[in-house]
Amino acid sequence: MTDQLSQTFAALADPTRRAILARLAKGEATVNELAQPFHMSLPAVSKHLKVLEKAKLISRGRTAQWRPCRLEPEALKTIDGWLGDYRSLWEHRLDRLEDYLATLKTEEEEEQK
Repeated sequence: MTDQLSQTFAALADPTRRAILARLAKGEATVNELAQPFHMSLPAVSKHLKVLEKAKLISRGRTAQWRPCRLEPEALKTIDGWLGDYRSLWEHRLDRLEDYLATLKTEEEEEQK
């Protein structure tokens, strides 16, 4: 069994699925509406939606004949949390680099005096 973070990253690895999520960020949409910009069959779009649903990035509702898809941002919060650790690491490293470069600049200015 794959962990949730791995499922989410696998779902996001495909550009079509990322485009679907971008569309759903604007609001609910049907499978037909989501399929419009792509040159693929409805079953192919449905397969992408199943991957997104399994990764808990989207959910599907049911209102009479209409089955809207909607973005579920909680899964994205998990990724943001995971990336946050690395963001902190790189910010710390960049701060250290900035300090080092400032030290070099100060030393260079003192040498030129």
